[in-house]
Amino acid sequence: MQELELRVTESDQRAESAEKQIHVMEEKLKSANVQPSKSENSVYRRYQDLTNQVQEKDAVIKRLEVQLEKQILVRAQEAKIIEEKAAKIKDWVTFKLREVSIRLHSLDVVFFHLCTLQSLASPSTFSHFLVETDIDDGLPDGMEGVVEGAEGPPQEGVSFVGLAEGLEMLDPEVLKPPTPPLHRFPSWESRIYAVAKSGMTVSEATTGARGPFTHLIYKNITVPVYTTLKGKATQISSEPLHDDDSGSEDDSGSLASLRTSTLGPERKGSTPGSPRAVKRGVSMSSISSESDYAIPPDAYSLESDYSEPEHKVQRTSSYSCESLREPMLEKSGYLLKMGSQVKAWKRRWFILRNGEIFYYKSPSDVIRKPQGQVELNSSCRIARGEGAQTFQLITEKKTFFLTADSPNILEEWIRVLQNIFKVQASSPVTMETTTAKPTMRGWLTKVKHGHSKLVWCSLVSKVFYYYRNQDDKLPLGQLRMREVVVEEVDRSCDSDEDYEASGRGFLSSHCTLVVHPREQSPTYLLIGTKQEKDTWLYHLTVAAGSSASFKVGTEYEQLVGNLLDIEGDPDSALWRSEALCFCKDGLRSPLTTLPSEALQTEALKLFKSCQLFINVLVESPSIDYHMSLAQNALQVCLTHPELQNEMYCQLIKQTNRRTPHNSSLTQCWQLLAVCVALFLPQQHFLWYLRQYLQRHADPRSEVGKYAVYCQRSVERTLQNGEREAKPSRMEILSILLRNPYHHSLPFSIPVHFKNVTYQVVGFDGSTTVEEFLSTLTQRVGMRKPHLSGFALFTDDPSGRDLEHCLQPSVKICDVISKWEQALKELHPGKYEGTRIVRLMYKSRLCFRAQAKGETERERLLLTYQVNDEVHQGHFPVNKELALEVAALMAQVEHGDLDRPAPSSSASCSSPQPNTQQILLQALGRFYPKRYKQDCSMDQLRDLSERLATKWSVLSGCSASECVRIYLTVARKWPLFGAKLFHAKPLPPSSVEQSQVWLAVNEDGLCVLDYTMHLLVTYSYQSVITFGGCRDDLMVVVSQTNEQGGGKKSVEKLVFALPKPKLRSHSDFGWIFQRLKSKGWVVVLM
Repeated sequence: MQELELRVTESDQRAESAEKQIHVMEEKLKSANVQPSKSENSVYRRYQDLTNQVQEKDAVIKRLEVQLEKQILVRAQEAKIIEEKAAKIKDWVTFKLREVSIRLHSLDVVFFHLCTLQSLASPSTFSHFLVETDIDDGLPDGMEGVVEGAEGPPQEGVSFVGLAEGLEMLDPEVLKPPTPPLHRFPSWESRIYAVAKSGMTVSEATTGARGPFTHLIYKNITVPVYTTLKGKATQISSEPLHDDDSGSEDDSGSLASLRTSTLGPERKGSTPGSPRAVKRGVSMSSISSESDYAIPPDAYSLESDYSEPEHKVQRTSSYSCESLREPMLEKSGYLLKMGSQVKAWKRRWFILRNGEIFYYKSPSDVIRKPQGQVELNSSCRIARGEGAQTFQLITEKKTFFLTADSPNILEEWIRVLQNIFKVQASSPVTMETTTAKPTMRGWLTKVKHGHSKLVWCSLVSKVFYYYRNQDDKLPLGQLRMREVVVEEVDRSCDSDEDYEASGRGFLSSHCTLVVHPREQSPTYLLIGTKQEKDTWLYHLTVAAGSSASFKVGTEYEQLVGNLLDIEGDPDSALWRSEALCFCKDGLRSPLTTLPSEALQTEALKLFKSCQLFINVLVESPSIDYHMSLAQNALQVCLTHPELQNEMYCQLIKQTNRRTPHNSSLTQCWQLLAVCVALFLPQQHFLWYLRQYLQRHADPRSEVGKYAVYCQRSVERTLQNGEREAKPSRMEILSILLRNPYHHSLPFSIPVHFKNVTYQVVGFDGSTTVEEFLSTLTQRVGMRKPHLSGFALFTDDPSGRDLEHCLQPSVKICDVISKWEQALKELHPGKYEGTRIVRLMYKSRLCFRAQAKGETERERLLLTYQVNDEVHQGHFPVNKELALEVAALMAQVEHGDLDRPAPSSSASCSSPQPNTQQILLQALGRFYPKRYKQDCSMDQLRDLSERLATKWSVLSGCSASECVRIYLTVARKWPLFGAKLFHAKPLPPSSVEQSQVWLAVNEDGLCVLDYTMHLLVTYSYQSVITFGGCRDDLMVVVSQTNEQGGGKKSVEKLVFALPKPKLRSHSDFGWIFQRLKSKGWVVVLM
């Protein structure tokens, strides 16, 4: 019973606990029901808020759209109103311009009558007209008849008809005197300007006979030829033209009618709209070409009917441009052809058919005899011009300069001509020639698909090119060597013993290599000798990337390849291999694979020269010996690029693990330091050189410092390219004696200025002229050359008064080396080691835009340069103005004239001895030579006294103030800053003078007589062609003949110039390049 009671009690307790749990669960459920209801309410309220915001935003957007539409309507109405106002303004301006022109005409009439009255009255009556005239202003139009003389018979009296009417029409505002200037010049400054008004002439000019034209010391000088295409000066030939270039039957009469051939729209009574023109079928483009001389392609609008005449006229050939199965072998269309006598462009209709080219004046003339015919054969070739639309068709007899209307048409013609020449490239070949240095090149016989062809091959990086000829720039095809299998073919069992390849006489003993690209048919290369075969096999294998299994090349090359495979592991035992380290025994065979026995012999001679340079101690008596050894050895490497890898391998081997560290080791590193600035090894040898220098670079030791210097030189050579000439004496001496590793710029040279000062500038072996001038301008406080117009010049090694302008891409070390070589050839053993090149920094050509932003240093140097022109007689000044500017230059050079107080009345009349010496020195430097060359001592003394008087007036004037006044006076000459050339006109030039000046400035080409009076000016827009023609300078221009009814005539001007001056006509191209606003661009020579 007790047990039952206990169980009942436990069950009651369990029931109570269960009820408690149920109650707890109910409470939890109640709280859970309350929370979802609260969250649902908050979410719903959030939803309503968002909906309200969206509705408000939609309303705002609609409101803004309505406002935008209103604004658009308002803007449209305002635009209409503005257009109406603009039309009214245009009409008003046109009306006012018409009134102004009528008024100017009446003023000309009145002024003419006033000048007539002046001739009857005293000169003082009209003196106020001369006072108000600025020296820049020329004579008014109405004065031309007065100065040159009026046409017609002389009149007895003066007519006053129309004078009163003309005076009534004058505007009172015009009659008012000009407002006086706010700044009043000092009396002496205004006096100088007054002298300058009438002083821009040559006093007592003598046309004495000049000496014979001197010849430039360099024999291989070629003068390029430029033409005008699309408003740009484009080089079409790198050599002077000959009279038979681009010749044809239509040029036979051109020379006889240079100044009579017209370019007007009338030709034999046929006009574009005349029935005769329509009947003959002459196209509008052929008529718009203005007779035989065509308008450049850019004269036609791209949207006009004349831009593509081929689409307007029915083609005479029956081929389809859409045919892709067979190459196009025929084409017709318009091209511009340069004439043979007058180097002007003529528009001709060309037909290419059956391997021949015929050209006519128009498509309607194809039924007549062609004006020219060109037979195409294997000797013909195509050379692209520098322009995008110009090319040369070079045949055995003549060279034809042709221009297409667009680059697309040019590409079509070149493609068809290439098909005619049987150019079948295996893959698309770019027209651009690579600038990288070829690793290997030579004549090989290429065999593919059973067809053999002798080609010139060149391996550049990892691409194998082959050409028709050695000088061709357009490859026939290419093979990319990446992952290509290159193997040697064993032909010992070949039964075809009589095989002969392309006339080279390769019998069964020749060597054969097979180049097998992936998924392509193999190409076989037939090579004449075993040495050539080994060299080609090695370089092709390296280019193919088969370095993992090197089985070709010398032991040295194989070890370098193995080092490349392990990525130059510094702990590898290969670095300590006997073949890579220094050995006292001499070389018995070259370290690299060379293509001929002659080069192998030359490599051993190269090793002996290096040994002599290394083992003979560098001392003052033997310095020339070391210099000669280094120059000769490196010149051999430049002449034979195949030896450049050999040279580096020999130098690295001589310095690797060499003990003890004595002078021989240092001199070997010095020779390596000279070498790295000239050229670099190819392929994996460049990697090997950089790894070797990295292993030895240590600024704590002398060898390590040379290694650091060589590292810098390698990077600079990679950046700016390799050199063209062997190292100069100055370069080698600096490396041997100056410890170049102490300086980032180990070499230095002075640059001279026109004011007899100089600035020393440092440079390294790869510094270009552009980098050199950047350093110079920063130090002297001048602008960049393209802003200031200054350029760097060198003197001539012959000692003559000649200068050579340096182009920005040329390297300074190459300039010095070539100058030294020319000096040595001209004067062997005379000036060697005592005379160095003289660099001059001066203005090349002056532009008006350069005056803005001139620095003080630029103005000073320009003043001295202009004074040099005055002193040489290349600037028109009379004797009075010459004394004024000489006094200004004396004040700039010496400051105030120190004239001590006279001690007696006898000394008042002449300067003191010391002052007299300074005055004579100033006359010698700043006064024109031609004015004092025949002066006696008394006349020179009188000149000195007059100069002293003018100089004394400038007392207290600063140098910058005198420079400002000098340039203000000089710039009054319209041709200030022009480049002057003394020339002799030759037939068929129309210039009658025996000797003239050619002035080249930014406005055009001016022809002056010997007294510097302007004869004729040719703007650059009228220049068609210019450049060398045989030994002379040729300029072809077109001008409008006003007397002939506005017709244009083409004239050929030929001038005899000295060869160095003829070379200087590149100033034309430099001006074209600077006139970017007109679109003139040219590649400088």
